[in-house]
Amino acid sequence: MKTFKSIGSLVLTLAFIIAACEPQDNSEYALGPKPTAEDLDFAATPVQGKENIIDFANTSPMAGLAVWDFGNGLKGKGDMVTAEYPLHGDYTVVLTLYTEGGSTSISKVITISEDDMTLLNTAMYNALTGGANDTDGKTWVFDQYHAGHFGVGPRAQTWPEWWQAGPEEKTQSCMYTQEFTFTQVGLKLDWVNNGKVYTNGPGKDALAALGFTNSVVPPAGDFDVEYPLAESYTFNLNESAGTLTLSEGAFLGHYTGSSTYEIVKLTDTELYVKVVSTVEPGNGWWYRFIPKELNVKPPVVTRAVPLAEDFESETKKVAFSYEDMGPLVSPFYSNPAPVPINQSGKVFLYQKTAGFWSNIFHVVSGYKFDLTTQNKIKLKVFIPSYNDYTTENGKAGDWVSDAKLQKKVAVKLQNNDLGGNAYTTQTEVSFSNLETDKWLELTFDFSGVSNRQDYNKIVIQIGGEGHTGQGIFFVDDFSFSE
Repeated sequence: MKTFKSIGSLVLTLAFIIAACEPQDNSEYALGPKPTAEDLDFAATPVQGKENIIDFANTSPMAGLAVWDFGNGLKGKGDMVTAEYPLHGDYTVVLTLYTEGGSTSISKVITISEDDMTLLNTAMYNALTGGANDTDGKTWVFDQYHAGHFGVGPRAQTWPEWWQAGPEEKTQSCMYTQEFTFTQVGLKLDWVNNGKVYTNGPGKDALAALGFTNSVVPPAGDFDVEYPLAESYTFNLNESAGTLTLSEGAFLGHYTGSSTYEIVKLTDTELYVKVVSTVEPGNGWWYRFIPKELNVKPPVVTRAVPLAEDFESETKKVAFSYEDMGPLVSPFYSNPAPVPINQSGKVFLYQKTAGFWSNIFHVVSGYKFDLTTQNKIKLKVFIPSYNDYTTENGKAGDWVSDAKLQKKVAVKLQNNDLGGNAYTTQTEVSFSNLETDKWLELTFDFSGVSNRQDYNKIVIQIGGEGHTGQGIFFVDDFSFSE
């Protein structure tokens, strides 16, 4: 059998997996004396024909709950457990016996004389490392050009429901400089971070407590922290538990206090993991990585596709979605003033609520707007005089200069790929102090940004934003064309 140099943490597959152990809470054993080392013993027997697979048996004469540490960071529970050791070396195996009277541990060293790389020839190992024949290993990086490569949510949730990053959202930080190369032979991890890691406020404070005190706020927000790397790292892929653990306190570029990741999905082209933060209780973080050679910015597809909606039919030509809109909103409402310049039967009833950001919006799929020729948005609007335009309302912050409901219509073009940050790169055209009680036809000219290729969302906002003023308005004959 070919022999390789053993490095650090090793992998094993357990018949019984322990995720957390609080055996003191176990009540199946009667009260008794605390066990001593003389009360404990265990046997380690190689499986016939498989010298790197060891059966462990608790042979202690005293009854109790047996908990195992197999010497490579993984644990087991039960009187009979099995561990796999792919690489040669000496391993200190610890048995701890818990009884109602207390607990005691003993340890023994077992020796694995040769490597058995067949134990690593699995779908998950090969996907992560490229296989035993790939001596250079496989390098993974953040999937920066696609939405959802970084996100946060409740620790008990299965997806990052609170927030997900849009494409390239963290470009102006050190996050996308992180590279992780996993090599199957030797279970080596090569981490490149160019001297820095990324984290939030709680993470920065936790790193400072560990001695990593130099940090800056990058343009992307949160913190880049100076973090020199250790001389070498290894990794541990527990296929039964579905976890990936990095040695020496290493982490996947974004610090949360943990080095163990739950594998959500692992294929040849995607590594999607979740980690439970130890520095901000209750939070889970999700990361999506792809092989470095696949991390290529996709070409921008732009199209000039005319859009038009007259709201005359319940079958929508342009599907508008609503944000902070009231219950009276209707895309098929009888025209309250069927007079020139708008004698159509149906219009859109727009109800602004007390929400700060009331609007309606439309997002196109599969392309971005080609604004070189198609750059005019037209609307007919009706601003009723019966709305309250004089009361000072609550406001979102001191940046709001006018907290009254306004006779204003704004149209914005945004990049929906940025999610909650879509407003940060928007272009807005607006009309203020509009006449009331008559139909007005407005043209919103975006020819000034005809070179932009990142917009795929149209936002229509009436009454102003950032305040709690409420009102009723009407919209008709929307078009987006040359």
